Amino acid sequence: MFTRHKEEDTEIFPEVLFKKFYPRLCDFACYLVKDQDAAEDIVQDAFIVFLEQKEHISSNSNAVKSFLYSSVRNACLNKLRHHKVVDTYNKKFPFEVFDDPKILDGIVHAEIMAEIHQAINMLPADCAMVLRYGYLEGLQNRKIAEQLNISIDSVKYQKQKALSLMRVLLGDAVYLLFVSLLLHK
Repeated sequence: MFTRHKEEDTEIFPEVLFKKFYPRLCDFACYLVKDQDAAEDIVQDAFIVFLEQKEHISSNSNAVKSFLYSSVRNACLNKLRHHKVVDTYNKKFPFEVFDDPKILDGIVHAEIMAEIHQAINMLPADCAMVLRYGYLEGLQNRKIAEQLNISIDSVKYQKQKALSLMRVLLGDAVYLLFVSLLLHK
């Protein structure tokens, strides 16, 4: 009933080893980690390690079997240790990403800033430059005029024009948030 493979089979026919040991190693791993998918991944990884290191492992079937079981056992224990660390951390620092007000504020801020930058990129070049210098970088009108080699009145006009266009591009709600961000800088 039981067929015995020659010792060379481990070298010549790795698929024979796989067919022979895969089901029992999966059962062993599943027994340890209580998760069939994780068990299958662990066993597949063990076979990959075996194939990468088979020159350093005796071709004796008992040595191969021992190597595979040891590899699977160690990987299962590592996985269980990792889950234990994660569980301990989650118990110590429980929070859901979307339950933390700081996280939500950060997400909202990032989305609003993305819309603002998209709108700024749609402005005429002169308006966009003055808006960036004046409102995002905080330069005074005199400094902007010097850098762009234009008059202070042109800077004021470009700022006014940029704000009017931003209101149209952003819509009232996001524009109000944009203005409030500018005021709180």
